[in-house]
Amino acid sequence: MKDPKEQAAQMNEEKKDEIMSNFQTFKDYLGDKVNKGEKLGLGEEGLTKGAKRVADYLAEYEEPRNREEKVLNELWNAADNNEREHIAHALVKMADQTN
Repeated sequence: MKDPKEQAAQMNEEKKDEIMSNFQTFKDYLGDKVNKGEKLGLGEEGLTKGAKRVADYLAEYEEPRNREEKVLNELWNAADNNEREHIAHALVKMADQTN
């Protein structure tokens, strides 16, 4: 799995804004990534680990662009490492149900 920071650097700002400005679009994007990971044979733990890396990147480098992302950001920043793994697991489940 590519490093989230590296992927974001390769993505133009317009595409990033398109994904991040609407929560449904963000969920769809995550759902597509989860689907690709499943096709590559990643299990639930691998997908959760990837989601945690992405969430860590978003919390550190990206400003939330809507209310839902703001709530997720605040939850992420308030959580300890164990709680973050549970949040990442829930994000994977949510994204998987999007598809």
